[in-house]
Amino acid sequence: MPTADELLSAPAVIELAECLRLAAPNQGWARVRASTKNFDGLALGERAVVVRDALLADLPASYAATAKIVRKMLKNEAFTSWMIWPVGEAAAVRALASTKSGDFEDGLRLLAQLTGRFSSEFAIRSFLNADLQRTLDAAIIWTRDLDEAVRRLASEGTRPRLPWAKQVPAFRAQPAAAIEILSRLYRDESETVRRSVANHLNDISRADPNLAVRTATRWLKKPDANTPRLVRHAMRTLIKQAHPGALALMGFAASETVSIGRPKVQAKVVPLGGELVFESVVVNQGPSEIRLVIDYIVHYQKANGTQAPRVFKLSTKTLAPGERLRIQKRHSFKPISTRRHYAGRHTIELQVNGSRSQGTSFDVVT
Repeated sequence: MPTADELLSAPAVIELAECLRLAAPNQGWARVRASTKNFDGLALGERAVVVRDALLADLPASYAATAKIVRKMLKNEAFTSWMIWPVGEAAAVRALASTKSGDFEDGLRLLAQLTGRFSSEFAIRSFLNADLQRTLDAAIIWTRDLDEAVRRLASEGTRPRLPWAKQVPAFRAQPAAAIEILSRLYRDESETVRRSVANHLNDISRADPNLAVRTATRWLKKPDANTPRLVRHAMRTLIKQAHPGALALMGFAASETVSIGRPKVQAKVVPLGGELVFESVVVNQGPSEIRLVIDYIVHYQKANGTQAPRVFKLSTKTLAPGERLRIQKRHSFKPISTRRHYAGRHTIELQVNGSRSQGTSFDVVT
C-alpha cells in the first residue's frame, strides 16, 4: 500500500501551489508552499488537514472567490490526484461558513466537479454533518449523473463507515438514511459504482443487519446480471458472523446433516512469525446436495489474557450426498500492520453455514 509520502507528497503540494498560482497569480500562496515543512511523521489524513489549513490561510475569505479559483484550476490537467483532497476540504469549509443563499448547494456542485479528478468522498462528510437531508437530496440527483465518478460519490461519500473519513453520527441513528441512493445505483452499469454500493450496504449491515438483508432481498427480486455478485459482496460480514437471514439469502441453509470435523493442528506450538498448519473434514451426511460456505475462526490471545475471535474465509462448496471434503490450510502468525500477535493460548474452529466445530487449542510462543 502506498505511503502518505507517496500519495500526498511534498512535490505534489508544490505542484498544487503552482496550479493555484496559474489560476490566481496575484493571490500569493506562501503558506501552501510552506506547509510541507510540517509533513514529517504525519499520516495521510493529517497531511490533508495541514494543507487544508494552509489553503484557508491563503485563499480569499469568501466562498464565491474560492470557488472561482478552484474552477479555474479544473481547466489545468496538472490539477489532479491526491492534491485535490485538501482543496475539496477547504472549499467545504468556505461553503459551510457562508451565509449567502445558494453557497451550500454550489459547494456540493463544486465537489461533484472535483470528484472526476479525485474523489470528493472525504469533503462531502462536512456537508452531511452540517445538513444531512440537503446533502442526501443532492446525492439523489447525482445518481442520475452521466459521469460514473459522480454516481459513485453519491454512494461512497455517504457510507456510514468510510475509511479515512470523518464520522457522520446521524448515520448511527438513521441506518436507512441512504438506502434510496443505493437502490437507485445497485444496477448501475459501472462496476466501480456497484462495488461502492456493495461496500455501503456492508457498512449498514454492521449497524442494522436485518435492514441490510431486507434491502438485499428486495434487490434480488429485481436483479440484473450483476446483482447476485453485488449482494454476495455486501453480505460478506454477515456471512462471517453467521447471520441466519444472510446465510439463507445466499443459499447456505443450516443443516444437521453436515458433519464438521474438529480441526487437527500439525503442531500444538507455533512460534511468533511462524505458521499454524491445520486440516479438517466436512461430510454431507444427508440425502441431497448442499451448498456450504466454509470459514475458520482463530481466537487470538489478547494483551489482557482474554481471547478475541476473528473469522477468515476458506471456500464455498457444493457437496453431493455422502461426499467428504478434506480441508487443509496454513495460517500465518507473521507480524502485520493491522494486527499485533501475542504469545499464549489460541483456539481454532471451523464454521460451516453458521455452525461451528469443536475448538482445538494451540500455543503461540516467542
